[in-house]
Amino acid sequence: MSVTIRKAQVSGRFYPSEPNEINNLFKQIKERERSKINYSLSEKTIIGAILPHAGHIFSGYQSLHFFEILKLSMQVFDTWIIIHPLHHGGDLDYAAEGSDFWNTPLGNVRVDKEFIEAMGIPISHNIHRNEHSSEVILPFIQKYCQNEFSFVSIGLAKQNPTLTHEISHALIRASKICKKRICLVASSDFSHYVNPEFGRKMDQKVVDCILNKDFQGIYKEVVDHNISVCGYGPIMVLCETLNNLHPDSIPVVLARGHSGEVHPSASVVDYISIMFYR
Repeated sequence: MSVTIRKAQVSGRFYPSEPNEINNLFKQIKERERSKINYSLSEKTIIGAILPHAGHIFSGYQSLHFFEILKLSMQVFDTWIIIHPLHHGGDLDYAAEGSDFWNTPLGNVRVDKEFIEAMGIPISHNIHRNEHSSEVILPFIQKYCQNEFSFVSIGLAKQNPTLTHEISHALIRASKICKKRICLVASSDFSHYVNPEFGRKMDQKVVDCILNKDFQGIYKEVVDHNISVCGYGPIMVLCETLNNLHPDSIPVVLARGHSGEVHPSASVVDYISIMFYR
């Protein structure tokens, strides 16, 4: 049987195409953010995160907080599960990507096909083919994880409470069957192309629901106020799943910012990183 490898689709655009360039960019970001990172959280048991998925030069400043804390904690996971939106839609409501490996400039990462099978959800190579919102997080995991790991990418073409409940139920079932150390990541940017003050105000409505672990409230706030959080479905999946697997989980905001801090503009995209621990 031939081995299938999903080749990197957005290296050279969303993040550097050479390993040394990725390493240098991470070093630059760390130098700027070091004094703001709450390293004391490394004493907690990490179970998940909400991370942005823009180009590294835009949202890497927020993502790095989580991975620096993770590195200091010395915690390891067997499988990373990235739940993300499908920006170009698809012919399925949601699906896992079923290649054997994913490739980035930092090497190949094995896909946990056992976990996907235990979830019992659809598999599609096509709808993941040009999607960036899982791929851009992978180099961070490759750089900062200190063990051999596998991962699962689950894309949502549609986002509503019924579908997110289905995915959450499948994740809970698979975690009990496979008994692996998993880290759940919801990939999402927050408000899109708004002025910074308005975006922060709208984002806070969603953040308040996240901090209260109110996954149903997330949907209501997004719909009622037309908040342009692109991955609210993945965030709902994350919150519902952790509510069930770890009722004592605690979310904490690590960092927040926007694209205007990199390229000044009155119309910005917001980025927030949130860690879940117990």
